[in-house]
Amino acid sequence: MTTSSRRDAVENRAGILTAATAAIGHDPRASIDTIARRAGLSRRALYGHFDDRNAIVREVIAAGAVRFNGIAATVDDRDSRVALARLASELWREAAHVQAAAALALDDAHLAETSAALAPLRRRIDEIVRRGQEADELRTDVPAPTLARLLEETGRTVVARVDAGSPTARSLAVCAVLGIAGLSWTEARALLAQNPDLEA
Repeated sequence: MTTSSRRDAVENRAGILTAATAAIGHDPRASIDTIARRAGLSRRALYGHFDDRNAIVREVIAAGAVRFNGIAATVDDRDSRVALARLASELWREAAHVQAAAALALDDAHLAETSAALAPLRRRIDEIVRRGQEADELRTDVPAPTLARLLEETGRTVVARVDAGSPTARSLAVCAVLGIAGLSWTEARALLAQNPDLEA
């Protein structure tokens, strides 16, 4: 294979993943034919890059996980409440662009592979929770591993159920996470007012 043909193959594969993310973002049940049309390829050409639709979905999930894990790595606020709010806000902004695709990644059929791909993000949530409990910033009536899991499940539910087009969706996502973490709705709103970039 020449350098040019290898480059074309990489570009075609990237184009398929971009098309698949857009197609699944519009319709979680998008077919191989729909994805191929969006990518400007024939079904046969698409199968030259991926064995089946599940292989494409797995790759879309992996690419999304890389972006989510990257976001988690940038959150470094000293106050665990602000750190959780920022993490929820930035993850929501990313997921809202491809809400259906994000919901698909988080559904039960793909949960095991999504969970493995998002291990760095999960570790970051656990670190924030432990630090917040030690500083008495977050609720301490729930063990840290359980609270971290509850926060994940809250985020999962918000992505799947909240209308991404709503102007209040982002603040709702943040407040839902902060509520599980132990803040009242008024405390959550006050934190957002003190950190307006979280809703910008």
